[in-house]
Amino acid sequence: MDNLCIDETRVTSASAHTQPPADSLTRLQQQSDRNLDNDVLLERQQQRESNARSYPRRLPLALVRGHGIYVEDSRGQLYIDALAAAGTLALGHHHPDIQEAIRQTLGSGIPMQTLDLTTPVKDEFIERLFALLPAGLQSNSRVQFCSPCGADAVEAAIKLAKTATGRHNVIAFAGAYHGMTQGTLSLMGNLGPKRHLGTTVPGVQFLPYPHARRCPYGLGAAGVQASLNQLESMLTDPESGVLTPAAIIVEAVQGEAGALPADLEWLRGLRRLTRQHGIALILDEVQAGMGRTGQIFAFQHAGIEPDMIVLSKAIGGGLPLALMVYHQDWDTWQPGAHAGTFRGNQLAMATGQVVMNWLHHNQLHLHAGQMGERLLTRLRQIHSPIIGEVRGRGLMIGVEIVDPEQPQDALGNHPLDGQRARQIQREALTLGLITEVGGRHGSTVRLLPPLIINETEVDAMADILSEAILRAGNQ
Repeated sequence: MDNLCIDETRVTSASAHTQPPADSLTRLQQQSDRNLDNDVLLERQQQRESNARSYPRRLPLALVRGHGIYVEDSRGQLYIDALAAAGTLALGHHHPDIQEAIRQTLGSGIPMQTLDLTTPVKDEFIERLFALLPAGLQSNSRVQFCSPCGADAVEAAIKLAKTATGRHNVIAFAGAYHGMTQGTLSLMGNLGPKRHLGTTVPGVQFLPYPHARRCPYGLGAAGVQASLNQLESMLTDPESGVLTPAAIIVEAVQGEAGALPADLEWLRGLRRLTRQHGIALILDEVQAGMGRTGQIFAFQHAGIEPDMIVLSKAIGGGLPLALMVYHQDWDTWQPGAHAGTFRGNQLAMATGQVVMNWLHHNQLHLHAGQMGERLLTRLRQIHSPIIGEVRGRGLMIGVEIVDPEQPQDALGNHPLDGQRARQIQREALTLGLITEVGGRHGSTVRLLPPLIINETEVDAMADILSEAILRAGNQ
């Protein structure tokens, strides 16, 4: 995968200004405009934007340039971007192939938006997408383009499952994140965003998401089978009180819950039970899909094929695009049952093809898996009592932060420490690394770097995060 390397120049870490490889630095500094005052821009944002804004509260940045895995703020400070627009930028900032696809599409004169009318760009996009699907879905699938956010594609999947089955209930899992619309909030584990809304969409039954280390059943690794036993009992017991659902929706790696991978046997058990009971299995691959976990789709680690796949983020190559792919046997809805004005975004279909080309021809997902293993290994070598767990798959990684001075629970875990996780995020930012926090109580430092990251850059990220953890642990 040498063609993925930006440069072999060692990235200087643990300093106030992260230095990228020489060619990236040159591109970032071309036509540099230093007269933009960072504080002024942030103050204007605070005065004019909604109180619902989130990232600027923890990442007070006014960004002016980006290249590869690096961004530069209006003060001229450089950062490694391990957030990458919440995992959207699989190829990083301003990838030359993305730029060329935009130039060619604009130059072709093709309409910019086409609703759901077809074009050569759209036809080629679908061809490339279907070529990446698991074998059992390649010739037996349909695709529905949605309004350009993952939440709308989730809404479409739920609507189709209800239409096809004639049922109305859905099973979701604790810790889940499927979007911020009224419907998708009903599927969300996090109570914060929906606490003040009253009743969301009814008919959602939540079950625990297995996590051996912090098993919700208190059973450790045995909790995986307990979860499947509970689900099977619900579906077969005539007095369980739970109606057979239209769908079960799940993430193969829960992103917002703190990069929490599903047990692979558990995923296989879900597939078995949903098939037995005629329930649509929906895999939300909005964040984990398109190569991030080391496979094209995160569910492929378990060797299963779902009934419906929800995609967004990286599928658009950095531009807004969302869709669902499903087995043709479920294609029972009527014309116009789901629509959206911007579902014909031609630029996003062109740039999305670039990401799919890199996955197909350059095996980018395998590179992401290798870099993820390297990063996990480096992070697990950090010796600090405030680290509870380092987990993830591929380049979807979380570092759980705990309070070692508080008593352990029955499974030997110290309490989660969101305050210290946010402190680590702040320390990493001063050292030149942009991270995210998530998980229960915001206690997990999350890393979602572009998939093109190389070994030198992985090591630089690990060095910076190690220093940030050391600083936070000493306070």
